[in-house]
Amino acid sequence: MGNASLPYGVSIRTAYGNDGVSMRIAIAGGGLGGLTLARILHQHGIDAVVYEREASRSARPQGGSLDLHPESGQQALAEAGLAGRFRSEARPEGEEHRIVDPTGRTLVHHEPQPGSFSGRPEIDRSVLRDLLLDSLPADTVVWRHRLVAANPRPDGGWELTFHGGHRTGCDVLIGADGARSIVRSLLTDVQLSYVATLVELSIEDVDRRHPDLAELVGPGNLWCVGVNQILAAQRLSDGSLRVGISLRADDRPIDTYRSKRALLDVFGGWDPRLTALIESGDSAPLPRLIEAMPIGTCWSGRPGVTLIGDAAHLMPPVGEGANQAMLDAAELAGRLAADPADPDSAIRTYEEVMFTRIHPIAEMSARVQAMMLSPTAAEDITRFFTARPAEPAPAD
Repeated sequence: MGNASLPYGVSIRTAYGNDGVSMRIAIAGGGLGGLTLARILHQHGIDAVVYEREASRSARPQGGSLDLHPESGQQALAEAGLAGRFRSEARPEGEEHRIVDPTGRTLVHHEPQPGSFSGRPEIDRSVLRDLLLDSLPADTVVWRHRLVAANPRPDGGWELTFHGGHRTGCDVLIGADGARSIVRSLLTDVQLSYVATLVELSIEDVDRRHPDLAELVGPGNLWCVGVNQILAAQRLSDGSLRVGISLRADDRPIDTYRSKRALLDVFGGWDPRLTALIESGDSAPLPRLIEAMPIGTCWSGRPGVTLIGDAAHLMPPVGEGANQAMLDAAELAGRLAADPADPDSAIRTYEEVMFTRIHPIAEMSARVQAMMLSPTAAEDITRFFTARPAEPAPAD
């Protein structure tokens, strides 16, 4: 299948199994799941092309810090041959978290063992993404390629169309393209539901400019828990704070939350030491809707296509999203590498295992999300963390 319409001299590389069977793999989306998949495939001698809508790795901020779980995110990095590099970049001290009420009274304070990697050490999302990008051949990721359509080809495989009209073909298409996945529509017409509103701000150079806030948040995470609302902050490795405001789903226009004044009104009566996290933001608040797929979503399968990460199982952001995306990538890569001559069988096996694994995690994520934004959230969260002292603050 030709690639003449793909610009910049880029072509789909062809991967060969041990029996010489070719398999051209396209990954839509260059987030953590897509890059982990490409890296582990590369470790097995199978090349793939990652199509990413962003213009470059530095085109936009990548968000906050992640706690990588030993049984999922860390396992995937080990299979990618990157465990050592992860340990050199991760911050075990970032596991520290404190939960307070609107008066500033401490409800929970978890302090990890200094220097220990036995739990769920934090790593900035941007640092982790760079680690994965640097582990891949330079031409693996094709930037400025936003997939807009995928159509089956008469002789098998897919024709991919990108924004601007560029086209190419592949044998296997893997959707790692997030919450609003284009690839997902090839497998299911599932509808997303609106579960919360998240508003984000950032505070730069916090130790020098706002030492009181630096002390308040500490090296990890702070949660200020009220009635149906949470004001949170987390420390990043560059000396900044990422502030996140979580609110219950409502019918107010999203633009309502683009004003600091409006947000301060939402937290009226709270201790000023806490609301200073809003006042000190260096830019206008950035709100977005948090959506989720129905629990138990699955599909019957289709030749040459599958999904990983949020494209496959979008859940509330309570600490599992990135971890499960990376584990999806590791499991799918392992199946494809084990049976390159029959990718459809590999995909079916991966999907069956993934559906079973994700179901209880999606149920748990929904329960935690509801608990976090309930009228009794402070009591419920205190009980939750006291019963699970090793559980870190969600940081997805």
